[in-house]
Amino acid sequence: MLERLRGKRLVFVGDSLNRNMWESLVCILRNSIKDKKKVFEVSGNHKFRAEGSYSFLFQDYNCTVEFFRSPFLVQEWEVPVRHGKNKETLRLDKIDLSSSRYKNADIIVFNTGHWWTHEKTSLGKDYYQEGDQVYRELNVHDAYRRALNTWAKWVDSNINPKKTTVFFRGYSASHFSGGQWNSGGSCDKETEPITNEQYLIPYPQKMSILEEVLHGMKTHVAYLNITRMTDYRKEGHPSVFRKQKLSEEERKSPERYQDCSHWCLPGVPDSWNEVLYAQILVKQHQMLHQ
Repeated sequence: MLERLRGKRLVFVGDSLNRNMWESLVCILRNSIKDKKKVFEVSGNHKFRAEGSYSFLFQDYNCTVEFFRSPFLVQEWEVPVRHGKNKETLRLDKIDLSSSRYKNADIIVFNTGHWWTHEKTSLGKDYYQEGDQVYRELNVHDAYRRALNTWAKWVDSNINPKKTTVFFRGYSASHFSGGQWNSGGSCDKETEPITNEQYLIPYPQKMSILEEVLHGMKTHVAYLNITRMTDYRKEGHPSVFRKQKLSEEERKSPERYQDCSHWCLPGVPDSWNEVLYAQILVKQHQMLHQ
C-alpha cells in the first residue's frame, strides 16, 4: 500500500470514528517500516485528540496519512443572542473551514454520522441554520440531507477527479445496551460477535439519504459501505477499558464511562482499511486503462 501511496496525500475527514480508521491505517503502515524514526507526525504532536488535524509522514515513501476533524462536514457556528451571549448553531449551507487545506489531496475519505444522533441534532430545535435563518425546528434527516448536499456541491466544484479519488465511509453501529452513551448504556460484558442476524440494526436512514446524494453528484464518490459487516462486532468496543487507569469515581459507576461507539485497535477499523485498500487498487487500475 505504501508503494501505491508513494508521493501522495491520503486524508481522512470526519468525526472520531474516522479518526479511529486513520489511527488504524497509520499503525498498520508504520508496522511495515523497519526504521520507525522515519515515520512521524509532521508538527510533532504526540496526543491525538486535542488538535483539529494531524499528518503522519512516511519519509521513505514521501507520502502522508492525515486526519481533519470535521464531525458534520459543515460548519459549526455561533449566533449572538441577548446580553452579549452566543448560541451554537450548525450552518447547513457552509462547508467546514478546513476544506481548503485538503481539497488537493490524492485520496480523501469522508464520513459523518454519529454526531447527528446527539441531543441537539436529533431534536433540531433552534440549532440548524441556513443564511441568517435559524430554524425553530427541523427534522434531523432533512438537516442531514441539506448538509450532505452542501458537501456534494463543494466536492463537485472543488475536487479535480483526474487527481483526487473520493471515498465516503458509511455509518458504524454503536452497541450500547440498557441505555444510550449518556444514560448508562454498556457493552463491557460482550465477548462474542452477533451471530443471529435479527439482532442487527436496520439499514440506517441516513445512509439511504447519503446514497441518494451520491447518485446525484457529478463527481464519482466510492461508497465504503461497512455498516452491516461492522454491526456484527458488538464485542469490539473499548467499553470500560478505553482508559488504563480508572479513577475511584469511574470504578464505582463504570456504566457512565463506557465507550461502545469507537473500536479497539487492532480491531474492526483494520477491516475498513482493507476494504479501502481494495478500492484504491480498483481505482488505480481503472485510471491506468482509461
